[in-house]
Amino acid sequence: MEKKLKDLREEYLKIPIPKELNGVVQAALNEKPRKKPRVGRNILVTAAAALLIVTASVNISPAAAKAMSDIPIVEKVIKVITFVEWKEEANNSSAVIKTPAISGLENKQLEDSLNDKYLSESKQLYKEFTDSMSKLKEGEKGNLSVESGYVILTDNETILSVQRYTDTIQASSSTESQFDTVDKKNEVLLTLNSLFKDDRYLQVISENIKEQMKRQMAEDPEKIYWVEDDDFTAFKGIDENQNFYINEDGKLVIAFNSYEAAPGYMGAVEFIIPTKVLSDLLVGDQYIH
Repeated sequence: MEKKLKDLREEYLKIPIPKELNGVVQAALNEKPRKKPRVGRNILVTAAAALLIVTASVNISPAAAKAMSDIPIVEKVIKVITFVEWKEEANNSSAVIKTPAISGLENKQLEDSLNDKYLSESKQLYKEFTDSMSKLKEGEKGNLSVESGYVILTDNETILSVQRYTDTIQASSSTESQFDTVDKKNEVLLTLNSLFKDDRYLQVISENIKEQMKRQMAEDPEKIYWVEDDDFTAFKGIDENQNFYINEDGKLVIAFNSYEAAPGYMGAVEFIIPTKVLSDLLVGDQYIH
């Protein structure tokens, strides 16, 4: 880049000043200084002259135009930051709550709605923790641990997938998560339903998950899923509000919180759905491929 800019400067120095511009420059040099120069006007004249010189250089010299076109353009940056973090310790209990915030979206309505939701969720979680502590009798220990945060699962040119999780430990442990996937180019929030032509995907994905559950249990006796047909707690299938995200490989991932599809010791579980199973049902392949 430095060499290109140096070549551009040398190319410019070789260009003769146009007659019209030369006249303007000479007139400015011959003009007598005023007692009270108007700073604003001088700045405008200087800026205009600089703009005219650069414009003339690019118009006259193809090499200069090429060098200017190679200078990178700064693109918008969409990112996730920690907006606020709460920490609390009391009665042998602790809470660490990190609230994410998305910045850089031109769609401020979407950006604000997501950030308001994240903040509201964190406030509610913090309130539940403090309320739980306030109900303890004097000297009583809560033995409660709450940790909430976020993970950026996918961040590429097309999509941003963010997971917000809450791990709770009190006698037993549980994990709950929520996911948001944003189309960064069109700046819209993707829903599971929006990815497919019609609702046939619900049965197709559900059957594939059941197959994966049974195969995993056959391969590993320590794994248990609630998938047996005669079990009243059996996994029946997903609905349009099912947790999901799109991973870095462009694959659809269906996610379950603790106790939703398996015993608590299995924790939160996820299933990657093969794209070949979905290909005829997808609206397009820009997200899932």
